[in-house]
Amino acid sequence: MGYGFSRADVAFLGGADGRAALAEADGLELTAATHLRDLERARRAFGEHAPAVVETTRLRRKAGAKLRDADGWLFTDDALQQATPTLVARHRATRLAGRAVHDVTCSIGAELAELARVCPAVLGSDLDPVRLDIAAHNLAAAPVLLARADALRPVSTGTAVIADPARRADGRRTHDPARLQPPLPDLLESYAGRDLAVKCAPGLDFDRLDWPGEIEVVSLDGAVREACLWSPGFAAPGVTRRASVLSSTGDPVEVTDADPDDIPDRPPGEWIIDPDGAIVRAGLVRHYAAAHGLWQLDPRIAYLTGDAVPPGLRGFRVVARTDLREKTLRRELARLDAGALEILVRGVDVDPDALRARLKSRGGTPYSLVITRIERTATVFVCVAHRPAG
Repeated sequence: MGYGFSRADVAFLGGADGRAALAEADGLELTAATHLRDLERARRAFGEHAPAVVETTRLRRKAGAKLRDADGWLFTDDALQQATPTLVARHRATRLAGRAVHDVTCSIGAELAELARVCPAVLGSDLDPVRLDIAAHNLAAAPVLLARADALRPVSTGTAVIADPARRADGRRTHDPARLQPPLPDLLESYAGRDLAVKCAPGLDFDRLDWPGEIEVVSLDGAVREACLWSPGFAAPGVTRRASVLSSTGDPVEVTDADPDDIPDRPPGEWIIDPDGAIVRAGLVRHYAAAHGLWQLDPRIAYLTGDAVPPGLRGFRVVARTDLREKTLRRELARLDAGALEILVRGVDVDPDALRARLKSRGGTPYSLVITRIERTATVFVCVAHRPAG
C-alpha cells in the first residue's frame, strides 16, 4: 500500500524545505541491502518528514519508466500504480484535442497534463483531497482548473467527460463493471447523453457489456495497457472496435472493425506472426491479417502466417513441423542441434516450462517452438525468431 501521505506532507514536499530534503535524499541508494541504513540516515536528516521524503524519492525513481516530463512530481504508491502511462494518455488526448474536457477521476494529474497540451479548457476533479493537492503541485504550470467533487455528481456542463474508475474491490483487482469505483453502470447513468470516455481494464468482458459506442484496446511496447470505452459521439462511422498499438520508438498502428477482414484459407506460410495483444483482445486478428497479406493458421486461433513479416514486427521463420508427440519432437530437435527453447502456446493445454524440462535439448542452436491446434491436431512449428532491425 505504501506510505499514507497527508495534506501536510504534500505542503512540506512542495515547499523550499521539502525540495531541499528531496534533493538530499536523491543520494540514498534505497535498495533492500541499504534499507535500514538509509532509513536511519533519513530520520537524522529529515526528522518527522523522513517517511514522506523517502517514499517520494522511491516513487520518483519508479515513475520514470511510466511517466514522461514528470520531473519534480509528487505521488502516492496507489496513484502511481493507477496512473496512465504518458504515451497512452497522449494518445487519448489526441482524440479529445480542441474539446473542453472534464476528467472526473483526475487523481494526481497524469491525464490532465496531456489534455492541457491540446485542449482549450481542462477541468479535473477528485474526491481525495491529498491527490488533489498533489495534482495542484504537479500541474502548477498547466492551465488546469481543479475541484473536489464526487464523480457521480456532475459539476460541469458542455464538456466531454473522461473517467478512470479504480479497478480494485475489497483490495483485489476486479473485472466486474459493477464493482469498479465508481461503478461503471452508475457512471454511465450520471453522464447519460454526454460525450464520455471511460478507461477500463482490458480484461473486461466486452461481449457482455453491450456498449453502444466504440471499444478501444490499447497496448504500449507489446503490453496491453487498457480498454477505453468511447461513447457514440466519439466513435468514427461504422467503428465499434479498435486496437491501438503504441510504441515508444515508432509510429502507432491502428486497426478497426470497419477495415476489410477477407483473408485466404491457405496452408501455413514461411513465417508465423503472433499479433499484438491489443489486436487479439479487440477481436481484430482477421482485419490485421487482411491489411498485411497474412492469413490464420487456424480460424479459431490468433496466430497468423504468411510469406513476409510486417515491418517492425518479430516473426518466426518455420524450419520444421511435427505433431505434438514428445518423442518425435525430441528427435527433430536433436537433428537440428537445438539448444535453448522459447515456447509459445495457443489453443493447446501445454505448460511451456514443464515441456522444456522434459525435452532436455542441449544443442548449440536456439529455437522457438510455436505450439497450436490446427483443426483437431496439436501441432508444433520449430522456428527461428527474427527481430525487427533497430
